[in-house]
Amino acid sequence: MKNDLPSPTEPVRFDKLLTVVIPAYNEGAHIRATLGVIAASIERFADSYEIIVVDDGSTDDTAEQIRLSAGDNAHIRYVCNEQNGGKGSALKTGVSVAANEGYIAFLDADLDLHPDHLVSFYRILKAQSADVVIGSKMHPKSKLDYPKSRRWISTCYYLVLKVLFGLSVHDTQTGVKLFRAEAIHAVMPFILVKRFAYDIEVLALLNRKKARIVEAPIELHFQRGAAWNRIRPRDLFQTGWDTLTVFYRLYILRYYDRAMKASQRSAR
Repeated sequence: MKNDLPSPTEPVRFDKLLTVVIPAYNEGAHIRATLGVIAASIERFADSYEIIVVDDGSTDDTAEQIRLSAGDNAHIRYVCNEQNGGKGSALKTGVSVAANEGYIAFLDADLDLHPDHLVSFYRILKAQSADVVIGSKMHPKSKLDYPKSRRWISTCYYLVLKVLFGLSVHDTQTGVKLFRAEAIHAVMPFILVKRFAYDIEVLALLNRKKARIVEAPIELHFQRGAAWNRIRPRDLFQTGWDTLTVFYRLYILRYYDRAMKASQRSAR
């Protein structure tokens, strides 16, 4: 479902804890400034917040820069994956140490998508009684400064996902998302995809659990120069393969259904 941004008549602040999970790999040159921007933004609309930064096995000084940021701001937490596992792996690690209350957001470390999106996402989440609000490059009100080649890939991937999963959303891959904490905690332990197709796995499982997923417009300003930046042809192949694997586990093996039922039994 597509939703326009509500026109706020008064300032809106998060009513519970906001946790922002940021994966970081070899971001040493940028991460400290990025975290300063993110913290300054969040403080305008959240009284209670934390920023969990997951260093995903970086080989530069990312870890040191995150620790320095944490020293500057007690709301910033440093978490480490010893080995590089991919974005999905880093987000899973971050969610695993996040509080099971309030709201959990995913945000990229490159600031292509400004953290100010989170307050408008929160308005939509509350107005639509949603469990999840995701940014969509395909929303008619989105404003994109984005390479055409990547737009074409996004459109093709949307068509594939529509056929395979029948999701009502148009763009699963945009890096800013806001979840009710209980919704994302309910599915994140079962996420197996470690790299770029983790989004579809998360959203497919939430859809399976009848969570209400809503799309929101974004403003995207591409920051990293080259159209493909760190994405290589083999990453596109791996994303396609992982997407088919999620479909196989979900609809053929029924792996997720069995795993969730087993977890519920063990929790009793």
